Amino acid sequence: MSPGVMKKPILAFNRFLGHKSAKNHFLKPKIGDVENLDDERHKKQLRKVQEQLIKEDEREHERRSFQNRRQLEEEKAHDSDPDEVASRYGTKPSAVLADTSSLQKLVADPNNIGKTVSFTARVHHVRSLSSKLAFLVFRDQIETVQGVLTFQDGMVSENFVRWATHLVTEGFVHVEGTLQRPPEIIKGCTVHDAEVKIEKMYLVVPVDEHLPVDVHTIDHVEVDQETQKMESLASTRVRVSNRIAYLRTPTAQSIFRINAGICSIFRSVLESQGFIEIHTPKLMPAATESGAEVFKVNYFGRNAFLAQSPQLSKQMSISADFGRVFEIGPVFRAEDSNTHRHLTEYTGMDLEMAINSDYHEALNIIDNLMKSIFKGIYERFRKEVDVIKTRFPHEDLVWLDKTPVLPFKEAIALLNASGWTDDHGKPASDLEDLSTRAEIRLGQVIKEKYGTDYYIIDKFPTSARPFYTHLDSEDPNYTNSFDIFLRGQEITTGGQRIHSPHLLKERMQKAGIDPFTMQEYMQGFEWGVLPHAGCGIGLERILFLLLNLGDIRNASLIPRDPKSLPEQAIASGKLPHPEADTIRFAYNMEHGSKDMELPTVENLIANYGDATNTSWLDDRYKVWRHEETGAAVGYAEDNGYALVMGNPLCDSRQYPIVIKAFLQHMRLQKGLRPLWLLVSAEVEDILSSKLGWRSLSCVAEERVPVDEAKKVAKKERQAEDAGVTIHEFAIDQLPSEEFRQRCDKRIEDWKNNRKGKKQVHLTEVRPWIDMEHRRYLWAETKEGEIAALCILHKLSPQNGYQIKFALDFPGSPNGTIEALISAAIQSLAKAGVRNVTFGAGAMPDMVVGENMDGIRAKILSKTYKTIAQQLKLVAKSEFREKFGTQNDLVYICYPFMGLGVSGARTLVKFFEDEM
Repeated sequence: MSPGVMKKPILAFNRFLGHKSAKNHFLKPKIGDVENLDDERHKKQLRKVQEQLIKEDEREHERRSFQNRRQLEEEKAHDSDPDEVASRYGTKPSAVLADTSSLQKLVADPNNIGKTVSFTARVHHVRSLSSKLAFLVFRDQIETVQGVLTFQDGMVSENFVRWATHLVTEGFVHVEGTLQRPPEIIKGCTVHDAEVKIEKMYLVVPVDEHLPVDVHTIDHVEVDQETQKMESLASTRVRVSNRIAYLRTPTAQSIFRINAGICSIFRSVLESQGFIEIHTPKLMPAATESGAEVFKVNYFGRNAFLAQSPQLSKQMSISADFGRVFEIGPVFRAEDSNTHRHLTEYTGMDLEMAINSDYHEALNIIDNLMKSIFKGIYERFRKEVDVIKTRFPHEDLVWLDKTPVLPFKEAIALLNASGWTDDHGKPASDLEDLSTRAEIRLGQVIKEKYGTDYYIIDKFPTSARPFYTHLDSEDPNYTNSFDIFLRGQEITTGGQRIHSPHLLKERMQKAGIDPFTMQEYMQGFEWGVLPHAGCGIGLERILFLLLNLGDIRNASLIPRDPKSLPEQAIASGKLPHPEADTIRFAYNMEHGSKDMELPTVENLIANYGDATNTSWLDDRYKVWRHEETGAAVGYAEDNGYALVMGNPLCDSRQYPIVIKAFLQHMRLQKGLRPLWLLVSAEVEDILSSKLGWRSLSCVAEERVPVDEAKKVAKKERQAEDAGVTIHEFAIDQLPSEEFRQRCDKRIEDWKNNRKGKKQVHLTEVRPWIDMEHRRYLWAETKEGEIAALCILHKLSPQNGYQIKFALDFPGSPNGTIEALISAAIQSLAKAGVRNVTFGAGAMPDMVVGENMDGIRAKILSKTYKTIAQQLKLVAKSEFREKFGTQNDLVYICYPFMGLGVSGARTLVKFFEDEM
């Protein structure tokens, strides 16, 4: 008889009998060849990861050991100095609030030369020349000042000098000394003609570690030998990635003083012209401008958009008879442009005004405004401009008393006459917008002809302007609009707006914008508005071009571009419990640390766990431990089956070796047939592809991305109207004994109220285990009775928290449990948690996984549907949907001959609890 010829008849007989227990099956399940889980390549990669982590640990240990040795040596040396000398230096945090003067003001006053000065400043740079001489550079915002520390018998010892040379840069020091003239000009500091002879110095705000890029380096420039141009040692990306360090530099400090100065001049000039400042909303019901991408946001379940400009609100203000308005505020553009001149968020300086006869009234005001800004910057911020020039060389801006205003057609003719063509060899069109390259070339042509860096181009083509721009009365191909240019690039777009509601609707429809979505905006025109004009100015664009900063990111405090706000990966070193890191544990075990204690299951859950893993804390589960990695696997024994729950608790890269060891262990448990339940797709793939197990899914992890959680406003109002209040223990505060007793009484009431009702769940209600990793919120009635209890359990950083229990006690007012859960999600959002899960929830239909034939799938699917309907398994899921749950499938996996009718019965019986 050939092998396997009896397999099908035996299977059919098994189904017919419907065994009550796994122990009386005729055939044992084939777990699969666990040797398939061995993968030498994978093991090598894992060893490489382990070695890298250990090297990092060793480097950190060496660094800390070195710091400790140095600290001890310096303390010993300090103690060996005479009291008079020792009192003049050292770490003295209490002196941080000492009464001192500003270093900037001290060096600015020539009368202070020869006087004793006292100040607090950052250590910018340290240079040791010998055991008796060191130079320190102190920094106070835009000023850097040299300090000289030299041996003086009875005042400054060699230990004092050595201590100073070991200071970590960027710490704050309190310095006393004499301000003196240096023997020669100091080129490396902003203050060239004064230095401080140090007599006392105390470290008042220490920095434990050197910055990845220190302020001195990030601001340093050198002359390129080939181009003979000054080049920064740090790239723009480095300056963006290390933003705090860059913002501390004298260059950045100067840039943002000028930034503030531009805003100040803008505001004062316009106020003198009768403008008033307004503050417009940044959440809009529709896109402000056609053609530009917008950021969509969830606005209480409805779509809203971050404002591309305050344009519509400005016009509504004119309709409201404000006459002349301006604003300085953020503007958002979701354009995927990674160029040196684009940002996704920038500061807009906008103005709008009613006009009497012609939009050039606005153009003239804007022209005078811009020239007032240029003049004011050079008069008020000369020192800052000169500091910036040392890092970003450029000539001062040149402009004329009477600004050239060129019609667009004339500007295009001038550009084409210079021989300019685009990348395809074509001249510029007078009916299309200018490209960046064309703008720059036109700026060069105008500079040659008119001798100015600043000019205006008027009458832009209709194709280059948004729907609300007023058309030229003589030629509808052009508009009553203009651009203002600086050093060959546009900094301002402005013009007259359409004020006729009928014409505006027509233009909106042509642009693909439904007027119905902007009813509030349209209302201002339908109710009557005077002709008006205005402009929008990019603050960062002005700074970038005025100061030749090379990249607009250098002009933005904290720049936002398409590469900003990347997803933060959770590294192994960032686990909540580093002592429960299974990668490091495995390495230490392999290299001789055999006496280590296994990580606790509770800490493993906080490092690697999902909602299912928290069920292992119940008494009915057994937890198997992997001695080599410290990993854990939880399972329950029932009716001859091993019901394994959830993913192994370990680093996911260790899944194959842990699963192999666990299944080998299970083979020793005679008579147990493994069913692996509620695992992620990653574990399901290992079991199905490597071991040939079958899989299906009828359950999903019901997750809520915290920032996308839906509101339950109606329910919250009901609870509030009933006098319900929500309370929460602080994250480091454990529930009191009195509170626990009150809750236990209410839990008993809850259980008694549910007797006779079938429930499907994984765990018993045990609120007071592993309280270290739990957060507790509760609702109280106006009489002070606990109406509902919500317990959050901490999971891995990727998974966030589980709403472990949400109990609505008998007699609670309507909306109480919804209000409590909503408050819990909001509390997690404030703490920076990204995800929350309710745990596993039943799905209405079964999803077929791997290695399952069509007939078997149909039978199981039909059986599951019947069970789901009888037990009303999806009821919980329907409740959870109120909060915006998203289903993340988890799988049931079992070996060939591993399930059958008895297995299905065992699963249902295990999850069903008579209460």
